[in-house]
Amino acid sequence: MKKIRIGLLPRILVAILLGVLSGQVLSLQWVRIFATFNAVFGQFLGFMIPLIIVGLVAPAIADIGKSAGKLLVITVVIAYVDTVFSGLLAYGTGSWLFPDMIAGASEVTDVGKATAIEPYFTVSIPPILDVMAALVFAFMVGLGIAYGNCRTLKESFKEFKEIVSKTIIKAIIPLLPLYIFGIFLCMTYTGQAYRIMLVFVQIIIVIFVLHFFILIYQFCIAGALVKHNPFRLLWNMLPAYLTALGTASSAATIPVTLKCSLRNGVHEGIAGFVVPLCATIHMSGSAMKITACALTICLLHGMPHGFGVFLNFVMLLAIMMVAAPGVPGGAIMAALAPLASVLGFGATDQALMIALYIAMDSFGTACNVTGDGAIALVVDRYFKKTIA
Repeated sequence: MKKIRIGLLPRILVAILLGVLSGQVLSLQWVRIFATFNAVFGQFLGFMIPLIIVGLVAPAIADIGKSAGKLLVITVVIAYVDTVFSGLLAYGTGSWLFPDMIAGASEVTDVGKATAIEPYFTVSIPPILDVMAALVFAFMVGLGIAYGNCRTLKESFKEFKEIVSKTIIKAIIPLLPLYIFGIFLCMTYTGQAYRIMLVFVQIIIVIFVLHFFILIYQFCIAGALVKHNPFRLLWNMLPAYLTALGTASSAATIPVTLKCSLRNGVHEGIAGFVVPLCATIHMSGSAMKITACALTICLLHGMPHGFGVFLNFVMLLAIMMVAAPGVPGGAIMAALAPLASVLGFGATDQALMIALYIAMDSFGTACNVTGDGAIALVVDRYFKKTIA
């Protein structure tokens, strides 16, 4: 009989629901069993973060760096600036709205206290590198491979990328629902889950509004430059938006995005270059979601959340997004590094971020992919003559 496959999002939602329900009936002894699993898995996740950076970012930088020319540079700069701007837009909106939303939950205690339930034992798995060392190493190796024509090293890192990707797909992703179940089980047992979820329901509504606003401003800028109705251009991208909404995959949507971009009048050569590249490096919707959720957790905890801190976080996050499309849930996996190194998020905070991100994953992907069409229009405006 054909196996029925249940997607990651349904499994995460079931894990949250079961965690909340089980936290009301299970005894402390049972809760400590899952707390023990979370403690060990959290150590493994911390060990994997630097390896994820090296394994995914280095080959991505090598692949991008091998292409030279003004077209590549302009496309990368536009994608990076737009991703950073989307993250800062989320920070600005959140700084304005979120404190009042969270004020009703002022009595919420630190989410980190969910880990106060002591595990039966822990296993220390220290990471090989710290996050910044891993990032610098990944850039050094990636650029060295690109400009040094190091074929052997390139193949070695491609194989290492396969190892890291398989570890994420075969070990981390399947265990995430159990990990998130344990987090919500502990939070429910300590009386925090309901209030935390109530806060994030309000935040998610703001994120959905922001995601449409980002698409409108992207196409207003593109429409002004190419002198076309921006809403007509955006409407033409609707098939790509809906495809990404259904597949939650930038890569799987590339053929549809290409077709929509051609319909908007983008030259075939420009579209064929920009759309696949932006599917890898342009993550405006993902950066916006991650920034908004991270700011919420910072506000709940009373952690530092000034503009300087989040500017550092968003600029680093936009770089990490280069590695994101390679694996399922790649954006939030890549974001774990700046979440830990810049914002100081622990294992529990990271688990909350994973659950929240995956719950909205397809909308972020749809925003990313549709925005690729706007970038293609802008690049086409200035480079069509050189391609034709």
